[in-house]
Amino acid sequence: MAVSAVLRRFLGQNALDLTRFTAPASCQIQQNRDYWKPINVPKPGINGKSYRRIVHFKDKYTVEPLEVTNLGGRDPVTGRLVCIGIGGGIKHKYHWIKWIRDGPTDLKVPPKEEKVLKILEDGCRTARIALVGTGSELKYILSTINMKEGDILRTHKGIPRIPVLPNEGDAYPLGALPVDTIVHCVEKYPGYGGVLIHAAGTFGTITRKVGTRVIVKVPSKREFSLDQYCMATVGRLSNEMHGSTPVGSAQRNRELGNRPRSGLWHRKTGKHGRKIKPLPPVREYNVGFAENKGTIQLTLNGF
Repeated sequence: MAVSAVLRRFLGQNALDLTRFTAPASCQIQQNRDYWKPINVPKPGINGKSYRRIVHFKDKYTVEPLEVTNLGGRDPVTGRLVCIGIGGGIKHKYHWIKWIRDGPTDLKVPPKEEKVLKILEDGCRTARIALVGTGSELKYILSTINMKEGDILRTHKGIPRIPVLPNEGDAYPLGALPVDTIVHCVEKYPGYGGVLIHAAGTFGTITRKVGTRVIVKVPSKREFSLDQYCMATVGRLSNEMHGSTPVGSAQRNRELGNRPRSGLWHRKTGKHGRKIKPLPPVREYNVGFAENKGTIQLTLNGF
């Protein structure tokens, strides 16, 4: 039943003609302009990606300089700009560092000796590198402050009863080094290669030993509890003036691969205060092997 017929039924014959009020009206659907579609943009620094360069490694270790593809802050697959502060820069060759210092484990065998052949500047890292060799083997390692051509480096993986007195550049397990020794390129797990303390001028310190664990203080003042068989290189890394040397000019900053900032950055003043927080507890790195709790004997009864 129409709306006008219902009104006449209740209002009588003298009701107004309401058909003109019930005529169909046209309407327009307005587009919702508040709709926001999120864009899946990859984040920088995830899964080891820095979006600065891609190094074309070879199947076998080599001391030949490797080719590099500069990304300029863009994702290598989509080409989308991820890091806005990276761009340009001088293209450098990459020198493959061998992070594992291998040597004999028997204490009756003398340490492995290697000779420093050359000290080089690497544009892809802050510290200098050293080309060392023994026999027919050549490899790159990180150079220390006082390392020079002709030095003899020693490497041994055994832990004697009395701590050794190492020289700069020697590699020994943490358990074989005395307390207060300055180290770098420290392993997290035995045999995995040095992953801690790579930056120019940095060093760690062996603070104390607790059983089979060795406590190492890294440059950030944090302390790590590592296994005594983790290898470490003795000495402070080279190019110690890197952190205190000013860039000098905007052109030099572009040569280093840094894009200019927007200018909206403002230095914090004294009103914000300094937040002095306690250091976190000692972090323990352990391989986590399953403990052998003995043999469980099962019997079948009632058969």
